[in-house]
Amino acid sequence: METILREGLAALSLPTEGIPALLRYWELLAEKNKVMNLTAITDPAGATRLHFLDSAALLALADLRGKNLVDVGTGAGFPGLPLKILEPSIRLTLLDAQRKRVDFLQEVCQDLGLEGVECIHGRAEEFTQQRRETFDFAVSRAVAALPVLAELCLPLVKVGGQFLSMKSVDSNEELNSAGRAVSLLGGRLEKTVDYVISGTNIPRRLVILTKIEETPKKYPRTFAKIKKNPL
Repeated sequence: METILREGLAALSLPTEGIPALLRYWELLAEKNKVMNLTAITDPAGATRLHFLDSAALLALADLRGKNLVDVGTGAGFPGLPLKILEPSIRLTLLDAQRKRVDFLQEVCQDLGLEGVECIHGRAEEFTQQRRETFDFAVSRAVAALPVLAELCLPLVKVGGQFLSMKSVDSNEELNSAGRAVSLLGGRLEKTVDYVISGTNIPRRLVILTKIEETPKKYPRTFAKIKKNPL
């Protein structure tokens, strides 16, 4: 893992000081994965590339230094925790609806001695009521469709901030269907960036949405309404 991380981070022109913490994070994740479902990728080399280096790619694609960032539906902590480990100046909020996952993330942060990290148990649409339009960036690797993710994430981003959605390169139809939702939520499609995960031939896409005006207070709706009737 260490060699793959070192080569991958070098290819991204990123510092390698965080490698020991990333390796320890993997140890904790692999151990916890024996008793709860945190990742389907159990091969260390695969996890290094598909989780850690894929997450790290955001640091090469957006300036997150010193920014206030929320990772929505973070799961086992991707992409948020690798971003924080590699760029400690990030002020990070990890948000997930499953208590066991959040408990695990708190254990990791304590073990690694990470400061400036909040681990929040809650649903995005409810969390927004407390932290509406307070983040510079929202990020998500969640598998939900972009219109759904936009309604959950854009309301958390301040005007001038951005929502970074990590998608597959087969997301053209999804992008086309999200135009109305993004506009209603005060956003604009800034650009999409296709990249290849370092050390692989696996293509990925980052969808960058910029917040250009405040999101109407009626959004986000309850998740039942979002799922039943996407914008």
